[in-house]
Amino acid sequence: MANTNMTTREKILADVRKNQPPLVDAPGIAVWENRVQADGSTILETFKAVAGNVGGKVVLVDSIEGVKAHLNIIPGTRVLTTVPELFDVADDAASFANATPHELENVELAILEAEFGVAENSALWVTEKQMGTRVLPFICQHLAFVVNASDIVADMHAAYLRTEGSDHSFASFISGPSKTADIEQSLVLGAHGPRSLVIFIISK
Repeated sequence: MANTNMTTREKILADVRKNQPPLVDAPGIAVWENRVQADGSTILETFKAVAGNVGGKVVLVDSIEGVKAHLNIIPGTRVLTTVPELFDVADDAASFANATPHELENVELAILEAEFGVAENSALWVTEKQMGTRVLPFICQHLAFVVNASDIVADMHAAYLRTEGSDHSFASFISGPSKTADIEQSLVLGAHGPRSLVIFIISK
């Protein structure tokens, strides 16, 4: 016999409890481990295409030394990097780890090493150690990343597996230069951060 003293709320909750769907296992997430998609395109090609679509530029190089050939640094320009092989053309960003954001406001170019990239959105995973200081990739005028082609994964499912178990005080996925279209629906680059992004992919 039904309890006639039940409130409307209690009756609704009781009906919900009686009509719960059966429990099922969580669906398996298939990670794209094969580096060639069904249409023949590769993870690297997908990464390059998506990076271009969001305003970035991809440059393939054979080694870190090959990065220097593509740098056009004007004398007197402030350039910081966390890549030891580039200390002859840029200052060590780690030496500014305790700097205030105002002390870094005139950084023209930051060249950082990314731990890995993600093909589906061209995002790059960068930890605070690779940034030198966490404000650097967001306050510089122009940003460049160096990443190995073998360290580009297919999608965010693979990316989360890649970061599983890691412990960082700060890390971020970064994709493309800063941009907004909030003002009069006009796209503006560099509104909140770097005006350009170049990704140097080491293919060997």
